[in-house]
Amino acid sequence: MAGAAFRKPGVEIVPLSRETLQDRVYRHVTELILDGSIVPGEMVTVQSLADAFGVSPMPVREALRRLTAANALMVVSGRSIGIPALSRARLVDLRNVRFEIEAIAAAWAAERIDDQGIARLGQHLAALEQANAAGDVKSYLRANYAFHFSIYRAAGSENILNIIENLWLQISPYFNMLHDSGNYSTANEHHQAMFAALRNRDVEAVRRAIRADIDAAFDVLVDLLK
Repeated sequence: MAGAAFRKPGVEIVPLSRETLQDRVYRHVTELILDGSIVPGEMVTVQSLADAFGVSPMPVREALRRLTAANALMVVSGRSIGIPALSRARLVDLRNVRFEIEAIAAAWAAERIDDQGIARLGQHLAALEQANAAGDVKSYLRANYAFHFSIYRAAGSENILNIIENLWLQISPYFNMLHDSGNYSTANEHHQAMFAALRNRDVEAVRRAIRADIDAAFDVLVDLLK
């Protein structure tokens, strides 16, 4: 075998990780966007991210290039980035695609989720309720991301998960703007309905709850864009 030539007594060969530094930085920045840590109107510099992650600017620039290509970020100047402006046409398009794709993932999750998955969802739901009661926007957005993506992971499809993540990279920063409208309370009613539907393995009910949640946020954002 080819690997035998490198094997020596007392030396353990450990497989190299395929994840590069660029991949790790990309993941970190992605999570900052998805959990609402980078908000519309906020400028973030390459150097500030590099300092925060303890890396050189090079892997940060590569991560930002990938996220800019995915329409999740835009270059404001040579050294800073921000969340792209959201037009009504883009918002409508995101709503329409999410309406179909996320409903499919939720339906698959209803057929495949196990008891441990239901228990995790219950924990995320409790965190959502607590954050909303405290008026803690950051904690609410983190719990919201965790709740929804626990459902989408339970669908068991890496492809659909990647599609949904790309959609959320474009829309989730704007969830910061929903708090003052009372949408977080409305959303939690839909989250309760999703949880009940998944616990009962009710495919149609979870489709309805996901779509109602998407539409409620869409209605608020459309009004704000006016």
